[in-house]
Amino acid sequence: MNAPVDVSFFARAAKPLTSYRKYWAARFGTAKFLPTTRKEMDALGWDSCDIIVVTGDAYVDHPSFGMAVIGRMLEAQGFRVGIIAQPDWQSAEPFKALGKPNLFFGVTAGNMDSMINRYTADRKIRSDDAYTPGDVGGARPDRAAIVYSQRCKEAWNDVPIILGGIEGSLRRIAHYDYWQDKVRRSIVVDSKCDLLLYGNAERAIVEIAHRLAAREPVHEITDVRGTAFVRRDTPADWFEINSTSVDEPGRVEAHVNPYLMVSEQAKANGATCAKEDEAQAVAQAAEAGAAVNPAIKPLTFVPNPALAPRARIKVPPRDRSVIRLPSYEQVRADPVLYAHANRVLHLETNPGNARALVQAHGEGATARDVWINPPPIPLTTAEMDHVFDLPYARSPHPRYADENGSHDGATKIPAWEMIRFSVNIMRGCFGGCTFCSITEHEGRIIQSRSEESIIKEVEAIRDSVSGFTGTISDLGGPTANMYRLGCKSPEIESACRKPSCVYPGICPNLGTNHDPLIKIYRRARALKGIKKILIGSGLRYDLAVQSPEYVKELVQHHVGGYLKIAPEHTEQGPLTKMMKPGIGSYDKFKQMFEKFSAEAGKKQYLIPYFIAAHPGTSDEDMMNLAIWLKKNGFRADQVQTFYPSPMATATTMYHTNKNPLRKITRESETVDIVRGDKRRRLHKAFLRYHDANNWPLLREALKSMGRADLIGNGKHHLIPTWQPLTDGGYTSARRKNSTSAPVAAKASAPVRLAPVKPSKGRILTQHTGLPPRDNGSAPAPRKAPAGPVRGSIRKPR
Repeated sequence: MNAPVDVSFFARAAKPLTSYRKYWAARFGTAKFLPTTRKEMDALGWDSCDIIVVTGDAYVDHPSFGMAVIGRMLEAQGFRVGIIAQPDWQSAEPFKALGKPNLFFGVTAGNMDSMINRYTADRKIRSDDAYTPGDVGGARPDRAAIVYSQRCKEAWNDVPIILGGIEGSLRRIAHYDYWQDKVRRSIVVDSKCDLLLYGNAERAIVEIAHRLAAREPVHEITDVRGTAFVRRDTPADWFEINSTSVDEPGRVEAHVNPYLMVSEQAKANGATCAKEDEAQAVAQAAEAGAAVNPAIKPLTFVPNPALAPRARIKVPPRDRSVIRLPSYEQVRADPVLYAHANRVLHLETNPGNARALVQAHGEGATARDVWINPPPIPLTTAEMDHVFDLPYARSPHPRYADENGSHDGATKIPAWEMIRFSVNIMRGCFGGCTFCSITEHEGRIIQSRSEESIIKEVEAIRDSVSGFTGTISDLGGPTANMYRLGCKSPEIESACRKPSCVYPGICPNLGTNHDPLIKIYRRARALKGIKKILIGSGLRYDLAVQSPEYVKELVQHHVGGYLKIAPEHTEQGPLTKMMKPGIGSYDKFKQMFEKFSAEAGKKQYLIPYFIAAHPGTSDEDMMNLAIWLKKNGFRADQVQTFYPSPMATATTMYHTNKNPLRKITRESETVDIVRGDKRRRLHKAFLRYHDANNWPLLREALKSMGRADLIGNGKHHLIPTWQPLTDGGYTSARRKNSTSAPVAAKASAPVRLAPVKPSKGRILTQHTGLPPRDNGSAPAPRKAPAGPVRGSIRKPR
């Protein structure tokens, strides 16, 4: 399957997805939508489902939604797949809606972790859910993967549970839970699933489905890559490497010999004894003058020829080696061991050299091991094309339509609206940002689609998706510009254990040729009926500057007024803990961006995103970032606060105060952690230095930091000395992000100001003054009338 268009050429000892013999139920053909009710099953002529997928998201038949990808992939293998989307979890009855599955239940919390979906970074409950019709929150339970698994087991106790999705991927070992502020067990133990599939699971789910269909017991399926399960002991033919401790023996002190003379004891301590040393010197002189006895000779040792030479110790084969991590009980009690376990996990993520991992849970009679097989083999380009060319309906299920049969009204699903006119061209990310979980889920190997498959999907959107106005909102993926980038050497790629290919600098073995991506951009925008191709995915600007031609193509043809990039910070302290490039890379890209924008005669703007309260960030770092923002004229409207997601490297820093990017010891580097609501509010306030509600907090902080010189009414000051009358609320350009201050008793109620409304013609957007972005979902704007127009659009200062 290593076709010439593939970038990664390391050995893929995996059966191709399209080489399996189809299951007998393939005779029923392809469903327009996978059934969600018995009535829909009857219409397809089914008496039962072979596989039922339970998901926490609304069912959208689109390749950006996990349940659709897995469902359609299994359907292409000949299996009858049903969908139970966002069931009522208060009882097991909704999980019986499609009857008993013949093979297994596939359970996923959805495209997002259910806890991150439900709670903000400040642990406040969100009122919305982008994956639910009408953007209504509360349609799925907390820890949905565990709840759904338990209900499926309650409904049909003898049906295997196959757990997948990002919620399972990020919890495959004992992990720190930010919401409970404690270390929780592996989700394999808590959910009682039979198998956990982590990462992109097409290869694993297809193999498991066929093996279960062949009547192989689920507990015997223990050799599939990308899976985790519970077992009692290590098989006899495996080599176990003990990595349960970071403690090493210290220097062994020699025992004091009680028979030593005083002078000998003194010499051992680096001192001298004058009287005894004098006597010793006389004795040595006498011996030196004596005649040498020729019979006395030194001993000489020679090897015994009868003994065979000792062979070198052989390293056990990696494919039969398993690393034993510190147990759940150990990492729960010892943060240092938790950091060590996390570091080992991240070092064993390259499919070319990763070894299996095992972690004990429980003690005594209840002890069992969570066994984690090496990561799945990445898909080839041909296999990626197969996955994305499946017969998706590219719309939500008809059950979510309003009375007019539309999905654009009260039942609109925001997550689908966002990707409705976008195309995913690749998977994976080798950036290695410590706060991000993409690498833990999709891996570092870039898996790219072919140019023909991408163009085919663009044409399908143009021809079949309702509401399309000619604008493709994105051609991207986890990162906008990693398409077909990879290691130049297959040997190096399969042996590499680095967490990032671009930090602290771009690896010399990494290919950075953007020509294939430029070719796709040009071909897509030349298609008939395509007015504009926008790039909505985050841009890795340190890679982009390696190809000025790519930056020129991007800036002059694919920017809809503004381009979002993520330097995340300006100071080296937090940047080294994030594994992000310095602000100098941003400045270099900014120069190129402005140059090519001017050549095209366009006024376009860069939108930098920053993170507050990241591990390794000091108050002084945030103050310097605020000064940089003011100097460059940025006023951030939405603030991103560090969110400790399970299993991320930065989350380990947050929990342990240790830096797992380096070897973990008891004395290894500690990391400054931003804890407590007050300090997190302060770091957010520095990002929103222009908000008058934050000025009292900032004045107090600046004075305590000895930087009262930044308080004043001049242009070089950060905040003024005067304080306007405010209500303590937060006004955002997005109404649902705005909050009002709590209303106090009437006797002490502050004067509340009416919200300031923009004057006619003035538009407030995410960063003050930027024109709204066209994502292809709105009708084309009318032409402006001749003559002057009243009002104006605010521009960045």
